[in-house]
Amino acid sequence: MTAETPSWSPDPIADTTEPGEQERTNARLAGASGILALGNICSRLLGLAREIVLTYLFGASGAVDALQVAIIVPKAIYDLLIGGHVNGAFVPVLSDVITTRGKAELWRVISALISLVIAILALLVLLLELFAPQIVPLVAPGADFGTQRLAVELLRLTAPALIFMSLFAVFSGTLVALRSFTLPAFAGVVFNACIVIVTLALAPSLALIPQLERGSLLAPFIVARPSVGIMAVAVGWLVGALAQMLLQMPGLRLRRLRLSLNWRHPALKSIGLLYIPVMLSLVMDTLIIRPFSYNLASQTIEGGIAIMNWATTLVQFPQGLVATAISVAILPTLARQSAEMTEAAQRAFKDTLGLGLRLTSTLILPAATGLFVLAVPIVALLFENGAFLAADTQVTATALRLYLIGLPFAALDLLLVYAFYARKDTLRPALVGIVSLVCYLAAALLLFERFGLFSLMIADSVKHFTHASISGILLWRRLDGFGSQWLARTSLKSALASLIMAGFAFATLPALMQWIGAASIAREALLVGVCALLYGAVFLLAARMLKIQELSWLLKLLRARLVG
Repeated sequence: MTAETPSWSPDPIADTTEPGEQERTNARLAGASGILALGNICSRLLGLAREIVLTYLFGASGAVDALQVAIIVPKAIYDLLIGGHVNGAFVPVLSDVITTRGKAELWRVISALISLVIAILALLVLLLELFAPQIVPLVAPGADFGTQRLAVELLRLTAPALIFMSLFAVFSGTLVALRSFTLPAFAGVVFNACIVIVTLALAPSLALIPQLERGSLLAPFIVARPSVGIMAVAVGWLVGALAQMLLQMPGLRLRRLRLSLNWRHPALKSIGLLYIPVMLSLVMDTLIIRPFSYNLASQTIEGGIAIMNWATTLVQFPQGLVATAISVAILPTLARQSAEMTEAAQRAFKDTLGLGLRLTSTLILPAATGLFVLAVPIVALLFENGAFLAADTQVTATALRLYLIGLPFAALDLLLVYAFYARKDTLRPALVGIVSLVCYLAAALLLFERFGLFSLMIADSVKHFTHASISGILLWRRLDGFGSQWLARTSLKSALASLIMAGFAFATLPALMQWIGAASIAREALLVGVCALLYGAVFLLAARMLKIQELSWLLKLLRARLVG
């Protein structure tokens, strides 16, 4: 017996849409979000395992800073040239091709796109290999000579991953446009697993190799234990990029693809035009925000760049679990609704967007609050081992809490930006990005002398608040509303339930820490697990008392899926 999918739509504008169709859309989006969230959970857990291995072997050392530089360069180029295309241009254009011209035309577009990507990225990888010594000092001018030299060698290892990452972006973007989410959702799992496995397999054995004779090809790498083992992490990063690309191939049935040099296809032109504003935003992020942030972080404390990245890794856990999962799931549906250009489709667009915003608000606020309360125990559990000391825990936890202030705004903003992308409007988000960039730079510079490393986290929260506020106003005006009164009501209820949970947590956490203790990793894990379950139950109870309908609908849908 199959359980009936629960139907619910609290937004008053939903009354103007075909009820059955919108209910099916809502259920499909919830299911896709669940798949993406599960993939994100697994990926983030393995990502945390990756960071635990990294901190245990190398701590907050210069070797880790060198690795971060070697990773950020190819990743920044990927984000600039390819990564931003996926949601800003690939998915909207490919969804339009599917809706208006069919799948046969889609495969022709993808064939031309793959050949173009391979040609461009092969040239860029060659340039990175040749000019690595000139690139590294530009990214981390505050690093010492030894760290910069190591970063050059690491960069030459990670550079070829650009090609694999870019092809992965094309493959996964195609699957998302086809509303097939499973393989893209679990790509990060494969990527992080490869890094962990390769690092554990190679780093210890490499570390046992004594200083090689002068003149050996590997001599520059074998200078000390941290700078030896870190090479294994770079190899794992390269292997992971290849593996996540290969994972997408079964879903595409590549027999349909034939490499084509038809680079003048109208769809490629549309992708290029849409991407110009996105590229402007990414250029600002790549050439201004990231170097600016890394430069300031390198001038604070040893391992400042690493601490900033560890805190970012933790804050991205709820971001990926909630905001990214819902936004990616909703994007192809919004794009198809926008492409239909009918009055009913436009009403459905509002319904879908309104639901996504309310679900995001309902889930991200308690997630951010719980992580804020448990910042120190979580950081201690995950990282305080080996070379990672108690002092590093306190600094990382403070950085994490400051990032969390801006998390709710970042989560809602992601969905708002995707709504613009679905309507093939990439200009407005880019212009808003310029304003938020100015706010970020101003806040960081004004606060740097007093707060040091923490000024970057405060500035990041200011940036997200600015971008989300302006984007929300612009989209609300363009759509003539999207159920904002219901969004405000849901957000207030979720915030109140989260505050109740936080109050209970701050009142009980000291007693729980004393009772359970933190003398071992097992006790730290028990403390975090008990607190998460207890405080989560308090939030659910408060949410039920406040009648947060979105959460009730999600729980009913989950029960229906489990029974079915």
